[in-house]
Amino acid sequence: MSLGALVILFCLCILTLPYTLSTGPSGGSAGGSAGMPLYAAGNPAAERMPPVWAGGGAGGGVLGTDMLGRSLAVRCMAGGGVSLAVGLSAALLSVVIGTVWGAAAGYLGGAVDSVLMRIVDILYGLPYVLLVVLLAVASDAVTDEYVSRQRERAAWERTTLLVAMPGLTQPEAAALLARPAKESPAEVNQVRAEATAFLPPRRLSERARMVINLTTLLVAIGGVSWLTMARVIRGQVMSLKARPFVEAAVAVGASPARIFYKHLLPNLTGTIIVYATLAVPQAILQESFLSFLGVGVQPPLPSWGTLSSDGLPELNPYKSNWWLLLFPCLLLSITLLALNFLGEGLRRWLDPASAER
Repeated sequence: MSLGALVILFCLCILTLPYTLSTGPSGGSAGGSAGMPLYAAGNPAAERMPPVWAGGGAGGGVLGTDMLGRSLAVRCMAGGGVSLAVGLSAALLSVVIGTVWGAAAGYLGGAVDSVLMRIVDILYGLPYVLLVVLLAVASDAVTDEYVSRQRERAAWERTTLLVAMPGLTQPEAAALLARPAKESPAEVNQVRAEATAFLPPRRLSERARMVINLTTLLVAIGGVSWLTMARVIRGQVMSLKARPFVEAAVAVGASPARIFYKHLLPNLTGTIIVYATLAVPQAILQESFLSFLGVGVQPPLPSWGTLSSDGLPELNPYKSNWWLLLFPCLLLSITLLALNFLGEGLRRWLDPASAER
């Protein structure tokens, strides 16, 4: 049952991303802005309409609309795709780092083991929310550098144009610089050429900003979630390296890399699979929590966390727009429960010491 629920959610969220992230001539909905992604396009005349089955009419759609008239069903699918993608990627990153780190500490032992595990202990003491905030500030500083360079370039062009064409005002210079090159006077094009040589243009699109934001979030979550995995793998490797088949491989001169891939890793597969299954809901929950606080996925890109944060103020004594909070939280809860049940089932099935096989 848990696996079936996950398959349905993955099909609705992940496989529909090319549709929900696509742009159309009218933004995907009546009244939407041209060229706008489907998840961000809406009809202001249909704002805060309940689902069609709850009396919202045809304009409400299956799950209703939000405060900007955007379809909540489309935003839940796009937000679910973002949350699941971040969760899966962060879990994969944490599994890879934790496996390599724990295996190195457990197999090499001695001083290497002490240094590696003390690093793990130090990272355990750092709150991951603080780490995410610091990384978010660093990524914002990088993006702001591009924005400030564009502003500096525009100011330099206006100042140079005022000197080259006496009698112009600041608004007139800005209007001339905003015109296409083929419609601009020769003096304006000369100023543009000098600006390009002096301050090369740096452009950062909205899509690039989203990629930087998601990468920062992925690194922050996956860069901390591997600590438990490293400890578990270290214990397993320390137990396995005392087995006769590992000692025989060492006796015949097998390299540590070959011993790991041929002898240790196959015996760690069950532990890795179980931990990965349990790490995915943890990563999704962390992403949703951070997005709920406003330091995770940034608007207009949705996630279940940002949708829940947007829907919370809609519950008020005056008029309760309950669907804006119910459906994102419901989808998030179903996903987390299904993943936890699946991980627990895999643990019981793969654990040879378990009585329930």
